[in-house]
Amino acid sequence: MPVRDDRDLEAVLEAATGEHDFVWLGLHNPSEEELSRIAKRFDLHPLAVEDALEAHQRPKLERYGDALFLVLKTLWYVDENDAVETGEINVFVGEDYVVTVRHGSGAELTGTRSYLEHRATVLGHGPAAVVYAVCDRVVDEYEVVASELEEDVDEVERSVFSPQRTSDAERIYTLKRELLEFRRAAIPLREPLQRIVTGGVENIPEKAIPFYRDVLDHVVRVSDQIESLDSMLSSILNAHMTRVNVQQNDDMRRISAWVAIAAVPTMLAGIWGMNFAHMPELGWGLGYPVALLVMAVACVGLYRFFRRAKWL
Repeated sequence: MPVRDDRDLEAVLEAATGEHDFVWLGLHNPSEEELSRIAKRFDLHPLAVEDALEAHQRPKLERYGDALFLVLKTLWYVDENDAVETGEINVFVGEDYVVTVRHGSGAELTGTRSYLEHRATVLGHGPAAVVYAVCDRVVDEYEVVASELEEDVDEVERSVFSPQRTSDAERIYTLKRELLEFRRAAIPLREPLQRIVTGGVENIPEKAIPFYRDVLDHVVRVSDQIESLDSMLSSILNAHMTRVNVQQNDDMRRISAWVAIAAVPTMLAGIWGMNFAHMPELGWGLGYPVALLVMAVACVGLYRFFRRAKWL
């Protein structure tokens, strides 16, 4: 039920008095006052509360007394800007409660609650079921973001190797930066999940471990996909820079060829334009047309030579 104030919260806590009952309280971008009230009611550790309020943590799993504190980074993709946006979910887990503190727009948890309500076998694991469902929701979004990034990488690859002259370096660097953001969110999550899967975390019953193992498998797959995309982008960038160098060399050859063609008539015109008194051609009636003919023949000959050499 929605909890709007302390009276609603107390009503929920009073209702959850059964043997296997627990409370899941979800907060979205809470103020310091709101989070402090909840922390006081559930006796949350002040260091964990401070981390949850600042929302600039890396994925981690810590124990404070009898409670667990899990940090997850949420991701969503903005295709127009090739941007991976990040948020954060902080999860406090006790024997009979779960408090989730969500920052940002990613991984909205209403659907997660509905999922658990319709799967009694999963929900029967108590607070551990909520932690699993939240992790599963976050990692599902990772897979969506990875697919979007893969499409953009394929698009850049086609552009780099297309016949047209393109400038893709800026977009390649943008995608590599977003992959770095992705790596910071996904790869550190492997360590907390591995601890849970190996059974080294209290508050997580043994029967719930197979669910976490499935999430860990997805995280490993996404991590491998990140590394593959990053390696591919590096190769694409090298190919792009090589192609730019080849194009620049072709441009220089074309310029050099045209300069060589233009140099012949320039040289001949310079010789005939020196205006010395004793030049044998000055008194020759056909000297002017012959000079023009020599220039044309020389230019045509050089042009054909450079064409055969594929400089033009």
